[in-house]
Amino acid sequence: MGTTGFVLVLTTLPAARDAEPIGRAIVTEGLAACVNVLAPMRSIYRWKGAVEVADEQQVVIKTTAANVDALERRLRELHPYEIPEFVVVDLAGGTDAYLSWLAAACSP
Repeated sequence: MGTTGFVLVLTTLPAARDAEPIGRAIVTEGLAACVNVLAPMRSIYRWKGAVEVADEQQVVIKTTAANVDALERRLRELHPYEIPEFVVVDLAGGTDAYLSWLAAACSP
């Protein structure tokens, strides 16, 4: 399977932070078609030489590959972390109707 030109971008936010303003901003600005904020979770990670534990929420952003650079810049402006998670996963496929909607929704 090849790439479709669409991606999922994964990031995390503190569980106590309201993720809606960030999601609303990037959808309103045409940088994403949809943002899902998942239930709080516990993250265990290494940071500055120590093992840390934090309550976070996973955020899944659906967008086009063409929007990735602009989305990364904007997310860095909005995100509270010094180094936010920004993982891009290529979509190998999807229904024609869904991908058409995604393409149309990813524009200002």
